Amino acid sequence: MNIGIVTTWFERGAAYVSKQFEEVLSEQHSVFIYARGGEKYAIGNPKWDKENVHWGKKRKTPFESTSMNKKDFVEWVKKNKIEKILFNEQQWFIPLLWCDELKIPTIAYIDYYKKNTLPLFNGYSALICNTKRHHSVFEWHTNACYVPWGTNTELYKPSQEEFKLNNPDFVSFFHSTGYAPIRKGTDILLKAANNISEAFHLIIHTQVDLIEKLPELKATIEELLQKGKLEIINQTVPAPGLYHRGDVYVYPSRLDGIGLTVAESQACGNVPVVTNNGPMNEFVPEGLGYLIDVERFYSREDGYYWPECTPSENHLSQLMTTICQNKEKIPALKKKNRDFAIEQLNWNKNAAQLNDLIEKIQYRPLNLATKKEIRHFENTDIRKLNSLYLQFFFVFNFIRKLFKK
Repeated sequence: MNIGIVTTWFERGAAYVSKQFEEVLSEQHSVFIYARGGEKYAIGNPKWDKENVHWGKKRKTPFESTSMNKKDFVEWVKKNKIEKILFNEQQWFIPLLWCDELKIPTIAYIDYYKKNTLPLFNGYSALICNTKRHHSVFEWHTNACYVPWGTNTELYKPSQEEFKLNNPDFVSFFHSTGYAPIRKGTDILLKAANNISEAFHLIIHTQVDLIEKLPELKATIEELLQKGKLEIINQTVPAPGLYHRGDVYVYPSRLDGIGLTVAESQACGNVPVVTNNGPMNEFVPEGLGYLIDVERFYSREDGYYWPECTPSENHLSQLMTTICQNKEKIPALKKKNRDFAIEQLNWNKNAAQLNDLIEKIQYRPLNLATKKEIRHFENTDIRKLNSLYLQFFFVFNFIRKLFKK
């Protein structure tokens, strides 16, 4: 069978999700990638630019990052004789109408949704939920499948057979910021680390300039750097990343769709310290790591279904202090997490059902009501955007006239 995956396709977490689906599905099927425009392209990068990858044409819409050019998309489908399509984090629903015209079954990898977009997911023939939290929202769907998330435990693995501290004199904490220091709680971690008097080493891997993104913490960052307690690595590092630099993975995330790095870190033998909120705490059963208390919950500006949370800075400081004071316990916990990852977080094992699930999915024609909902939703958002443009235009002209006077 020829299966298409529509996704972002460059060095980013969402693309690694698609890669994991590609690897499993390729065992029994031919998989073709439609690299959706709007964010970045990895054209020329041998890791991403393969024969089965088509770099989709960009199209300006209110949802620019997940939009596509219809003609280009349809030509890709027909050229490769695509029989089923998996969409990764698709926020622009119009392509479901195109697939309906082509009578092609569609599957959604569930990650991003709002309360008002939930009915639109009825337009998919099937949904794949990789966390219990996501599945709980979509149980109403006729074909919502729960496939427990996991990672490549052969790619993500300890750098040495013996489980011990990287440095016998102190604990090494590791944190992945990526492109989102606020969402991933990097600011909370830095403030918490600055309150710890014990010896430790904190490594932060980031793909953005932390001082530029967190200017209010410039003094804190510089102080930790000067004391030799902080190391910042600002560069893109392909999988398996830099988890081997840490003993403990600290992730005070405010919000996550899955929390990819938690599973990856555990597979590398890191002890997790994560926010006590879904889905992060789904990866940390009692006795495997530490859960950070949540101080409050609040709605996100973009209307994402799940609220953001504020992990407790004080509680994180206490947990990190406790870990430093009991560093002799960390090696055994590192081994437990590696064992847990092999048993429970092995993606090849967890996704063994995926090929059978995909094969059984049948084309389900969109009913008139769903088509109307999709068109209404897109048109409503376009009207909102146009209204904002008009407001900006009037304000800009008003200011320009004032300066002319």
